[in-house]
Amino acid sequence: MLVRSVSRIALVLFGLAFAGCGSVPMHTAEPGGDHPFPTLTQTSGQSSHEIHGIDVSKWQGQIDWEAVRGAGVTFAFIKATEGGDRLDDRFRENWEGARRAGIARGAYHFTYWCGSMSDQIAWFQRHVPNEPDALPPVLDVEWNFDSPTCPRRVPVHVAQQKMREFLHAMERHYGKKPIIYADITFHREVLAGGEFAQYPFWVRSVRALPHERYPGRRWAFWQTTATGRVAGVTGNVDRNVFAGSRAQWQRLAQSGFRHQAVAQASTSHPPAAAPQVASAQAAPAPAADPRGHQAEPVLAAVATQPATVEAGQVMSQTAGANAPPAAVPAPDTPAMVAPLPRPRPRQ
Repeated sequence: MLVRSVSRIALVLFGLAFAGCGSVPMHTAEPGGDHPFPTLTQTSGQSSHEIHGIDVSKWQGQIDWEAVRGAGVTFAFIKATEGGDRLDDRFRENWEGARRAGIARGAYHFTYWCGSMSDQIAWFQRHVPNEPDALPPVLDVEWNFDSPTCPRRVPVHVAQQKMREFLHAMERHYGKKPIIYADITFHREVLAGGEFAQYPFWVRSVRALPHERYPGRRWAFWQTTATGRVAGVTGNVDRNVFAGSRAQWQRLAQSGFRHQAVAQASTSHPPAAAPQVASAQAAPAPAADPRGHQAEPVLAAVATQPATVEAGQVMSQTAGANAPPAAVPAPDTPAMVAPLPRPRPRQ
């Protein structure tokens, strides 16, 4: 009888503990002074997030964006440029397809560390239109050891300076705080000291929760898997979640994903942007591809299975934004400097 009673008590206590763990709420931080995106350091798992998205490049082939929208995808990051002379073959096709389907989309640039950052800035601005409803531009920073011409690391201070140059130019031109995508290795070697905290981060962690790979880093987007499946996309596709709630996303979308300070600067200094656009238009075209036109997948799959973490396994944490508001440069006048090429047929 005593043994049976003890067993029942243990079972009840276990059930209460399990119920308490499963009821851990998802908390998000409100936007701070530096950018408009809510962020997290920890999460209880991808199933806790309401807003889901994908990121794509030419490697996904032709995409049925209406089907993607019907599958519940809210946003998409689309590869635009690489280095100072490569445009993704399907950028324009994907950019327009996502827009027509009503999917919020942003363009990302894959950094070529051995090239001029000013050339890369001009190349991105030449091909990515400045549209009021688009997500902020994304700077993709990772070492590319498969590159035939730049398989090495550059010094940390050089990498950080190149990043600052690109980020400042993007904010001036597009009027939005750019997003930084950093893989685990690059973040550990270049950004682990909390650098660039004034920017929203997009992190990649397919085998663990983000806080296990990016300790202390607040993030706005989390790339959860490289082997996702979504209606409208043939084969694998990277899947992502947004740190905030559906209501927070809707507020961001209504604002055009712009920070309030940036919006004020936009309305108070519109004429000053004209010379900058003109100079960007007059920028010389970069030299022919010194890398032999390599075509590496940008966000290459590191794992074959998505993270599988029980909801409520890790308690969410919120840390108030204690960084002071950063000075925001005035944005350039929206303009597409050059027409984009027509999409190529699927190969």
